[in-house]
Amino acid sequence: MNEPRKLEVLRAIVEDYVHYREPVGSKALVERHRLGVSSATIRNDMAALEDDGLITAPHTSAGRVPTDKGYRVFVDHLAAVRPLSAAEKQAIQTLLGGADDLDDVLERTVRLLSQLTNQVAVVQYPQLGRAKVRHVEAVSMAPRQVLLVLIADTGTVEQRVHTVSEDVDRDRLAYLRQRFLEGLAGTAVGRLAAGAAEVVASLAPQDQRLGAELAHGLGTLAEASREDRMVMAGTAYLARSNSDFLQSISPVLEALEEQVVLLRLLSEMAADPRGVTVTIGRENPYVGLAETSVVATGYGQDDGPKLGILGPTRMDYPATMAAVRAVARYLSKIIAGS
Repeated sequence: MNEPRKLEVLRAIVEDYVHYREPVGSKALVERHRLGVSSATIRNDMAALEDDGLITAPHTSAGRVPTDKGYRVFVDHLAAVRPLSAAEKQAIQTLLGGADDLDDVLERTVRLLSQLTNQVAVVQYPQLGRAKVRHVEAVSMAPRQVLLVLIADTGTVEQRVHTVSEDVDRDRLAYLRQRFLEGLAGTAVGRLAAGAAEVVASLAPQDQRLGAELAHGLGTLAEASREDRMVMAGTAYLARSNSDFLQSISPVLEALEEQVVLLRLLSEMAADPRGVTVTIGRENPYVGLAETSVVATGYGQDDGPKLGILGPTRMDYPATMAAVRAVARYLSKIIAGS
């Protein structure tokens, strides 16, 4: 069999099935695509594709649909991830450009990515382990309560009200805050506790007790920043795709609720030379996601957090991969410049 034509027939089947949501027959392929061969030849090609496990008949009709293996071959033979249109790029810049802080940026990112792909979008929060301290703040809330704020160069903000053992006036608190800022600015968040201890050791004896309590509070913020978190949007799109699931959609929804499953899956997805990684159907190691595909990529620093989409295996892979990559690149620029 002609191998290039075989791939062309598979491509046509995938595209038609994604677009029309129904099994594809040889007659439809001849009418919709310029394959340059007869309907009989296409039927022979489809039989060969079925023998290879790339397409299957969902029932006794002449139509065929791609299998997970067929989608994998289709995705692997995409020459490149196509660029977004000018209008789509402008939409990304408009929606993400006006964000105020990291929380707002990530909330806008998942909403945008979900709207672009009509799928569930997920974004991991950056972890602060390798980030650097940009700013620390200490604000008196009550005689023995201090609001501590830690801001990293990734734009991540952690804050918490910390109780201290003595009353502290604003001038003294401002002095200690300045000492911590001078000692910690530019320090890796992963070694904040050690840096804060050095600041405490340099304080006058009368300030060391309060300084140690503030240092402990800052260390707690650094520890909290290492927890895996994510934000998600678009589950309504998944519900509308209920007919794409041969079994119940419930296992997928349960997996989405168990965010640790998605976080682990995103973390385990290996890098792809095209910058976007795709796992299809049973390639996903979690039973509840066996009828879904995940398209993801990293953003920010190397080996950093990931963003992506999750949806049924019947999806527009080229458009989805393009959207995921474009949004990730723009988000990386925002994080770097924040």
